[in-house]
Amino acid sequence: MGLLIHDENRVRTLTLDRPDALNAFNEALYDATAKALLDAATDPGVAVVLLTGNGRAFSAGTDLLEMHELATNPEFERGEHGFLGLLDALVAFPKPLICAVNGVGLGIGATILGYADLAFMSTAAKLKCPFTSLGVAPEAASSLLFPRLIGQQNAAWVLLSAEWISAAEAHEMGLVWKVCEPDDLLPEARRHAELLAARPISSLMAVKRTMLEPIRAEIAAARARENASFAELMGSPANLEALTAFAEGRQPDFTNLPEGW
Repeated sequence: MGLLIHDENRVRTLTLDRPDALNAFNEALYDATAKALLDAATDPGVAVVLLTGNGRAFSAGTDLLEMHELATNPEFERGEHGFLGLLDALVAFPKPLICAVNGVGLGIGATILGYADLAFMSTAAKLKCPFTSLGVAPEAASSLLFPRLIGQQNAAWVLLSAEWISAAEAHEMGLVWKVCEPDDLLPEARRHAELLAARPISSLMAVKRTMLEPIRAEIAAARARENASFAELMGSPANLEALTAFAEGRQPDFTNLPEGW
């Protein structure tokens, strides 16, 4: 399933484990991660979840080869939870979520930081929201959460440009809380996770609930807007050119698309 689960001192560590695919999310990994969050939410022995990746990537986002098949094959079999189910689990997750970005973070590997209560990032890591380079719209309520988290213009650059964001830039923007040397990343993230996990779970949940409750309806509305735009753009000339170029191992060329694309 591509997910490792480890419990210690009331911290549940979830490690994305498809290193050969840069921990890209296929349907199986979306399902496994969503299920792990749902299980941790109701497990009285878990106070904090720490999410990281195995290998040189945090997550390369959605598996684009599978995304290409999804866009072109009407018989493609989706998973039980899938991308939307993982987002549902993230939105509803009632306990502290800490992300330790160990390497490359693309797409959901970057936008998931909108749901992190604390985010740590390796100096060797970098982030990208590749939506415009794929001819699609933002995801995961990032159109709402990123401007709130890092400011309007920083969010505009991250979401519009599809350019890489370094650890130093992510820290300066406020997209991550702390930057660590690679060997220090997990120990530092775990130290903070265990400090939180020593607090009463009921109190941790109350803090998170009262912080998030004012924007839950806004998150739902942002997701609905994004989903509508994504559905409109998925399979469009720009999106198909991007996915075909990826499958063929070349750079996409958006200059010869029909007018308006």
